[in-house]
Amino acid sequence: MNTIIDGINIFLKPILELGAAPLMTIILTLIAMLFGVKFTKALEGGIKLGIALTGIGAVIGFLTTAFSGAMTAFVERTGLSLNITDVGWAPLATITWGSPYTLYFLLIMIIVNAIMLVLKITDTLDVDIFNIWHLSIVGLFAIYSGANLFIATLLVVFIGVLKIINSDLMKPTFNDLLNAPEGNPMTATHMNYMMNPVVMVFDKIFDLLFPWLDKYDFDAAKLNSKIGFWGSKFSIGIYLGIFVGLLAGQKPTEILALAFTAAVALELFSIIGSWFIAAVEPLSQGIADFASSRLNGRTLNIGLDWPFIAGRAEMWAAANILAPIMLLEAIILPGNKLLPLGGIIAMGVTPALLVVTRGKLLRMIIIGAIELPLFLWSGTIIAPFVTETAKKVGAFPAGLSQSTLISHTTMEGPIEKFLGYLVGNASNGQSQYMLYAIGALVAYLLIFVWYAKEMKKRNEKYSGK
Repeated sequence: MNTIIDGINIFLKPILELGAAPLMTIILTLIAMLFGVKFTKALEGGIKLGIALTGIGAVIGFLTTAFSGAMTAFVERTGLSLNITDVGWAPLATITWGSPYTLYFLLIMIIVNAIMLVLKITDTLDVDIFNIWHLSIVGLFAIYSGANLFIATLLVVFIGVLKIINSDLMKPTFNDLLNAPEGNPMTATHMNYMMNPVVMVFDKIFDLLFPWLDKYDFDAAKLNSKIGFWGSKFSIGIYLGIFVGLLAGQKPTEILALAFTAAVALELFSIIGSWFIAAVEPLSQGIADFASSRLNGRTLNIGLDWPFIAGRAEMWAAANILAPIMLLEAIILPGNKLLPLGGIIAMGVTPALLVVTRGKLLRMIIIGAIELPLFLWSGTIIAPFVTETAKKVGAFPAGLSQSTLISHTTMEGPIEKFLGYLVGNASNGQSQYMLYAIGALVAYLLIFVWYAKEMKKRNEKYSGK
């Protein structure tokens, strides 16, 4: 097995070290050409995707940095003692890709996806291979907790299969949110959407008990049409930036800087979101032509990273409101040791909220506040593993004390991290953890099956059946 893993590393690692944007540029270009798109048009789409990924990363980076400063000021002001440092997603991706097993898990999931396509279990081709690290970290954490490679691989495949099936289930909702035609090939295989089943449980509770809440809901587009600029993305950013700045006790100049940073970010997210749509247009046409001529009309979806939906203002409005809520929860939550900093803009939370609620902002905020403890506990429980692994692969952040624990506040897949922990400990032969692991896996699957049925009902309504 180690020989196989070493071989995979030798072949794939130089390519993957290019980084997400160049890697996805190459992948999209090659896939488009495979579907008969001319090289120049395929390359144009690939470059646009790389630019979009780079742009969205840059905006998230400067927004996170701005909010982290405000949160740090709040901590200093209140004298809190939360001893795990939230370093955000980028160092964790680096740490995970530093493990040879990540490339092994990538190859396994490429094979699994191919089998699912051939057997028509899915219509989605997952090209978001950089984000395999979200699945890999679950497998690595299971190994750290006591599982062998075989058990960890089974867990990764189990979650990975459901993740790909979920991309099919979400496709009509993405079309609706983007106001895109049915032939649009974009969907997402990102791990953050595996929170959808849990979000839907709470969404159904709202349907049953609090349907009246929706009459107080608003979205940025409708508000903007009624009151103009004061309901725009710019203004929402201004309001939220001022609120967070006041919470942190910042000076007026700092509050204004934070407010305008949030305003610019919300508007840029909308603009950059349209770049993702433009990037896949050549591939979309190529898939349509290929399906028409060779697949008897069967359509294929392309599983991308989540940011192609970033143009929806509700997602960012909810994220900004959830930032101070998460900080307050971190202070009072029993068992939490994680200080929200790098993950304060909750991108591991809001995409799933957007898809399930279809942009009902009040539901997004309330359900998000309910589920945030899962992310904080998950980040806390995985911190020793993340810290130890970072030191082993030489990716421990400079400037931090070697005794500091590191993690990520809103790391995608919090429930899957708990599954990794339970499966790992169960592999040690502890009967108590065996029962916990079996119960958790069965519950995870059953909730997903229920969620899948609900999404199929929604999709029938979209299709007019």
